[in-house]
Amino acid sequence: MVNLDLLYKPVANSSERSIGRLVVVSNRVPVPNASGAPAAGGLAVALQAALRSRGGVWFGWSGKSAQDAADRQPQTRSLGPITFAVSDLTRRDIEEYYHGFANRALWPICHYRLDLANISERDAAGYFRVNEFFARRLVKLLRPDDIIWIHDYHMIPLAGFLRELGAANRIGYFHHIPWPSPDTASALPCYDRILESFSAYDVVGFQTVPDADNFRDCLIQSAAGRVGADGVCEAHGRKFLVDAFPISIDPDSFALEARLAERNAVVKRMRVSLEGRAMVIGVDRLDYSKGIKHRLEAFAAFLENNPDAVKARVTMLQITPKSRSEVPEYARIQREVAEEVGHLNGKLGDIDWTPLRYINKPMSQAALAGLYRLARVGLVTPLRDGMNLVAKEYVAAQDPNDPGVLVLSQYAGAAQELKSALIVNPYDIEATAAAIARAVAMPLEERIDRWRDMMSALRGNSIDHWTNKCLQAISGEVEAEGESSLHPAGSIIRSGAIPAAEPWLCAQPSPSAVRH
Repeated sequence: MVNLDLLYKPVANSSERSIGRLVVVSNRVPVPNASGAPAAGGLAVALQAALRSRGGVWFGWSGKSAQDAADRQPQTRSLGPITFAVSDLTRRDIEEYYHGFANRALWPICHYRLDLANISERDAAGYFRVNEFFARRLVKLLRPDDIIWIHDYHMIPLAGFLRELGAANRIGYFHHIPWPSPDTASALPCYDRILESFSAYDVVGFQTVPDADNFRDCLIQSAAGRVGADGVCEAHGRKFLVDAFPISIDPDSFALEARLAERNAVVKRMRVSLEGRAMVIGVDRLDYSKGIKHRLEAFAAFLENNPDAVKARVTMLQITPKSRSEVPEYARIQREVAEEVGHLNGKLGDIDWTPLRYINKPMSQAALAGLYRLARVGLVTPLRDGMNLVAKEYVAAQDPNDPGVLVLSQYAGAAQELKSALIVNPYDIEATAAAIARAVAMPLEERIDRWRDMMSALRGNSIDHWTNKCLQAISGEVEAEGESSLHPAGSIIRSGAIPAAEPWLCAQPSPSAVRH
């Protein structure tokens, strides 16, 4: 990852620049409720804080459908210096843009699930059509000095359409989910057009160094552009920074919330029901990328391999709110997980003990914080994840004097920062089961040492740090030291430095688990 603290220095007299508004764009917008209370969630809170400090607009889809185009003018609601602006979509738009291309093509391919990708020219056309629709609505709200920050895979082409409509603003993009290697990414419908869309941005941010490297490799191997050693890329006549900006949480605020949550009614009930037994916790949106079925199999193997754990009645709590039920792949994983829960409890449970407690409804952030604090083990084992903030929240929630142990998938972006977790391959059921056993039995001194190391990493990269770094880069308030050394795409491939790619081809939210 390019070290922004070293690579960039403040532009001379940048403090004298006028600060434009911030315009945040995302698929869904956390519009305040009737009482004026903003939506919960670390990212929403951080972005609203940035919007309050600069003034600005949060723009996106309302989550609702309209009968025709005449009903789709932006609806606005102001809260202090922030204007929330949302537009309805038609049912056809929702089916093609959201359920179709975004969640049945982009999502599975970015999570390396080519077997689940649905390739549809109709859905691809709908995806670009809706992004053009959003651009035409948004451009009317822009001022010349606005800084625009676009979020996630639903909106990749948006900047290109804004440029076509005359927007000369600084525009940044952040990709919250993984970006795959070229041989996988090239399976994306309209792959070349998707890659070209990124060149309309000034900054393109990813969660991890491997994600950013994968994207650069895509540019090189497709001969779409040139990549500099300093992270600056050039394609289609524009230069733009590509870098990793790992997203995070506010660890100290979350730690306080976890301490206060000990008085939460849900947490109290859980503590009483455990009767002193050790608890393993998993919290995920219901999604095939989260590895929930593999995790349940690993917990079952842990119990089968450790008779003392059965005697001690070690219990697992899996909180899994449903999402995207309209998408067939999600309906199928919902059935498979429910069947696995029933099989596990039927085989290993007893009349006075249910090994696995499975909950399909969202929990408040306060309740989750308290439940994390109760758990001896946090089991975060996605098959692929951009970051996974649950892992970071679990660490922040722990009692410093008696912390639990994080078991973390090597395929979660958080594994690059939380190196003192027990890192596992989620596909290896027996190895994950052994990690659970090690975590349950880990001595206090080792638990404290591991927790301190991870908490230090979280404090070194808080959500405020992430927001400031991203906005600093997008706004152009920093400049690169030295000249960019751009390498033509194709020449690197011919030299043998990088092998050529083969030419084959928010939903129902919960306060925490909905995050990528």
